[in-house]
Amino acid sequence: MTTLTIGLLIPLLGTMFGSAFVFFMKGDMPGQLQKGLLGFASGVMVAASVWSLLMPAMNMEAGSGKWAVMPAAIGFLLGIGFLLLIDDLTPHLHLGSSKPEGPRAKISRTVMLTLAVTIHNLPEGMAVGVVFAGAENGAVNISLAGAAAVSLGIAIQNIPEGAIISMPLRAEGNSRWRSFLIGSLSGAVEPIGAVVVLLLASAILPVLPYMLAFAAGAMMYVVVEELIPEASEGQHSNLSTIGFAIGFVLMMVLDVVMG
Repeated sequence: MTTLTIGLLIPLLGTMFGSAFVFFMKGDMPGQLQKGLLGFASGVMVAASVWSLLMPAMNMEAGSGKWAVMPAAIGFLLGIGFLLLIDDLTPHLHLGSSKPEGPRAKISRTVMLTLAVTIHNLPEGMAVGVVFAGAENGAVNISLAGAAAVSLGIAIQNIPEGAIISMPLRAEGNSRWRSFLIGSLSGAVEPIGAVVVLLLASAILPVLPYMLAFAAGAMMYVVVEELIPEASEGQHSNLSTIGFAIGFVLMMVLDVVMG
């Protein structure tokens, strides 16, 4: 199995591993643990957005002088806008909320919970696809090891995300296997999104800096709009701050050491 194939599948395996927590833990996930894991996932995504996506995007345009930042700025804003649009057009329900978001649809609560997580996973898959596309095509400042670091970092933060979706599904009356499968399938969009980006690699190479920043913007939207608010509300928000710091440093180290 090639490094590319492994890199595309590792994030999904992280989601599956996290979803498997439903077989080993009884009842709801403790609130303190959930806050810590949400903070950790946020830290990983912010660090990946900066070190693995935005900085390479600007470095690729270093010859443009003071305008080197423009592709990163434009791509970042487009990524935010894209997720805003997806969020508005997709019926979904966030954990801990009783009010669905997006257009009205006659679908189950379980499906809406799954769609919420799937929206989160889409930009992560795009991020993996775009860094591997750059590495495979010899883009400056993007190595295969660096792309693997992005994939591994996202897989690590997918572990708590998988648990955070599967365990509430179990608490709502779904069987352990059903909760595990739904949690795992919520991560299937990541390799699919990555493969789509790779198939379009020849077309996106001329605009690779924009695409890197686009993925960063989409990931930051998820962090600011969903993960941090969920992690900070109520008691024990300091645990989410600690989790954020650990996740951020871990992803930063992975990117620098492996990149």
